[in-house]
Amino acid sequence: MNAVKDEAVALLNGITDHYIQFNLSENKLVVVASPFPYIHYCSTSFAKFPFMHAAAQNCSEHEQGAYTGEVSAKIIASLAVTYVIIGHSERRQYFNESDKVLLQKIQQAQKQNLIPIFCCGEPLEIRENNEHFGFIRSQLENCIFHLSAHEAKNLVIAYEPIWAIGTGKTASQEQAQEVHSFIRNEIAKKYNSEIAEGISILYGGSVNAKNAQELFSCKDIDGSLVGGASLKADEFITIIKAMK
Repeated sequence: MNAVKDEAVALLNGITDHYIQFNLSENKLVVVASPFPYIHYCSTSFAKFPFMHAAAQNCSEHEQGAYTGEVSAKIIASLAVTYVIIGHSERRQYFNESDKVLLQKIQQAQKQNLIPIFCCGEPLEIRENNEHFGFIRSQLENCIFHLSAHEAKNLVIAYEPIWAIGTGKTASQEQAQEVHSFIRNEIAKKYNSEIAEGISILYGGSVNAKNAQELFSCKDIDGSLVGGASLKADEFITIIKAMK
């Protein structure tokens, strides 16, 4: 929840002005998840930039109806938006979104041909008690593992260790790779190795221009869910260029 209109436009233009330098291809995408008032501006702006897409930060678990203040996946899809973030740790923490509700949101998104970016990750006490693998497994089992194999192909997973979000702390290269490998193996066990290899798994947790290249060098880290660093055009551009 950042940037008034003029700031948002300046930030977006500051990023797209350098598009030619990004060297993007069909396996290297930039997705911008703006606040709701700006998503149509983003989607129309990106129409002339191949491999750049707009996303919503959230959607309702309901298709339509008397839910004042909510925004449905159906509305989002009508604005030529491609992706939607589901289950960000802040939504779970501050808005008490349960796994049951998140599954409904994923299903609503996919019903409208939106690609969910499903977030999972552990808080500090779970990590310190060495219970993070079981915690993350339950998040997967309660949400995306209810999907068919076909549906599972059409989503992105973002691992965001809650203890590393907005704290300045970052999971080490080894910690991040270990969890990403675990998630991919769990997907392979549930579905198959082809689906597991085809799903993009992003790392989100204080990613910045200094650590992006190191994180992207990990075998199972396919990209990043960038937080505060995305509010600075120069830093976000550096992160984009670091993608392998």
